[in-house]
Order: sequence, then structure tokens, then C-alpha cells
Amino acid sequence: MSSYREIAELIVKEKACVALTGAGISAESGIATFRDKGGLWEKYDPVRYASIDAFRTDPSKYWLIRGEFIRNYDRYQPNSAHLALTKLEDLGLLNHVITQNIDGLHRKAGSRKVIELHGSLREINCLGCHRTYLAPKVPDGTPPHCECGAILKPNTVLFGEQLPPVALENAYREASRCRVMLLIGTSAVVQPAASLPHVARQNGAVVAEVNPEKAFPDADFFFAAKAATALPEIVAQVEQLM
Repeated sequence: MSSYREIAELIVKEKACVALTGAGISAESGIATFRDKGGLWEKYDPVRYASIDAFRTDPSKYWLIRGEFIRNYDRYQPNSAHLALTKLEDLGLLNHVITQNIDGLHRKAGSRKVIELHGSLREINCLGCHRTYLAPKVPDGTPPHCECGAILKPNTVLFGEQLPPVALENAYREASRCRVMLLIGTSAVVQPAASLPHVARQNGAVVAEVNPEKAFPDADFFFAAKAATALPEIVAQVEQLM
């Protein structure tokens, strides 16, 4: 069994850590995961509800599954796992958080160096005049319309869209430079994010996975725990060593 002390010692020694996070880190903030049992894509076909083609045909379908979160954005708050990563950054040990999540909780937690590979639901863009609304302050309607009359679209990457090239380039750069990668709450199957732990290991980094079930077979450390349990424990060990 992997030791919190061992990974803490490596983090303190190397001072070049990067975290790659997925939906599992936000589950304890009350945000549903996507691919787990009972997840969003078990209830809704992503091609019909969350693809760019579907959005262009009938944007109300996407707003049907995302409108509640956006309009109640302030109700969802970071948990102890998000706050632990913020603490590591404050200690000068975490270079970046690379996240697949669109909930914006890393930034809410105070993390400053965040690469949001799939965008964020906190920003809602007008497809007409390009005005930006900030959740939860968006007009009523499913879908909502801008004051100019055009449809509003959250600043997220839908199925069939390319990831933002700058975010992707930055993610690969950080993965190749880090000495320790924390792989947290991700299924490690969605590309291109799933390739980042391989990039880290190929460049000599240690990969430590925090997940209830192992998703990355080549992880050097594996903590079979929820993120909100394991990460505060790791940070507590780090602080003892500082």
C-alpha cells in the first residue's frame, strides 16, 4: 500500500508537482460524475445532448442538463481536496492544476495556475455579439438569449469540438516538465488528457494516483481513497516536512 509520507517526501524534494484532475475530485462537492454508475452520461446520451451538432440543432437540450448547475453556480463550493491543492500551490510545490472539469471549483478554491482543458461553465458567451455573462447571472430561458437576441453558449468544449490549442499546449508543457504528477479522480480514458500521465512518466516523473479504483496501471503510487480524504492527508505530511 502506498504511503502518504513517501509521496509527501517526493513532493517536498522535487518542488515540481502538477495535478491532473477529473470529475472524481468534485464528487464530494455534490457534482455528478460523467462515466461512473449513475453519472450524467448514463442518464443522457452525450451525442444527443452535449455535442456541438446537437447544440446547433437544438441548444435547449444542452441547457436542459446544464442550466440548473449554471443558475445555481454559487451553491457549489470547493471541498477539502480542492483546498489541499491550493495549499500545495501556496507552499510553492504545485506548479499547475490541469483539469478536465468545467465546474470552476479549482479557481473558487483559490488556485491561480489552472489549465481548464474543457473550459468552464462559469463563463457564458453570446454567439451573436460575443458578450460574456458570468454564472449564475444569466437570463431566463431554455435556452437563454442575450439582450441582442442571440443564443447563449457556456464556454465549454462540447463533443465534436477541438480543445483550446493554448490550453492543450500548456498542459503538455507542464506534464513534460513536472517531476511528480498527482492523478486525481479521473478515469484516464478521455483523450488527449489521458495521454498526460504517459507524457509525465516518459520524461522521468513519478505518477501518484488518487482514486477509489485504479485507472492508470503504470502509476508509481496508488491511493485507493476519495480525493477529499487523501489529499488533505498528503498535505498534512508535506507541512510536517517543510
